[in-house]
Amino acid sequence: MVDWVGLAIPFAYIAILVGSLATFSSLYRSRKAARSLSLEPWFPPHLQRNIYLSLLHLEQTEPGKDKPITVPDSVLKAALLRRATEDIARIIEIRSAKQALGTLLARGSVGDDLWQRFLRAEKEVEEELKDVVQEANALAPNWGQTIFQSANEIAANAQLRAKYEELQAQAKVDREWWDRKRASIKDDFMKELDNSRGNQNASKASTPAAMVSAGGSDEDAVLVEGGGPAVGGKGGVKKKKSKK
Repeated sequence: MVDWVGLAIPFAYIAILVGSLATFSSLYRSRKAARSLSLEPWFPPHLQRNIYLSLLHLEQTEPGKDKPITVPDSVLKAALLRRATEDIARIIEIRSAKQALGTLLARGSVGDDLWQRFLRAEKEVEEELKDVVQEANALAPNWGQTIFQSANEIAANAQLRAKYEELQAQAKVDREWWDRKRASIKDDFMKELDNSRGNQNASKASTPAAMVSAGGSDEDAVLVEGGGPAVGGKGGVKKKKSKK
């Protein structure tokens, strides 16, 4: 005869074990989801998306009329294109940070909270891209296939314009610095030139006095030489007279 009590004990143990694991997994996932929601967002609020949604659901009525004022499609398309441009910037940031953040996480340099923030931001960007494609197809047929290409061109143009403005500002600063440097170099050169001219004038003023003193000594030497032979001559005459 089959011992049902002996068979029920292992099945009860397995059921209790599976139920405990399921309960633990459910609690862990719920706590993890609540913790991820409490984390700080990776990106700031999406201003372009909020503007587009505000325009899309804008309902105003003219005074004295019951007919609502609808926002033109051109305005909605422009707002959606700006929204897609902001999404392009976020995609670039996500792709550039994913590899570096994964390496840091593998090394233990960053915590799991930062990685959870990044994963949530990546998921939000993917949902945002799908939403933009749907909105673009709703505004114009097959526009969802080319909207991100146009947004990428706009983002590249904005980046080039920002780089150009930065270079222009830096060029202005460099130009001012060079003007100051050139003025200081000019002042130093003029000071050196004035000093050299003053030294030349001082040397020219001292040259005539030296020439005058040199001329007086030459004349004295000539006079001494002139009187020498005369004295010698007289001595010779005296010697001749003594011989006689």
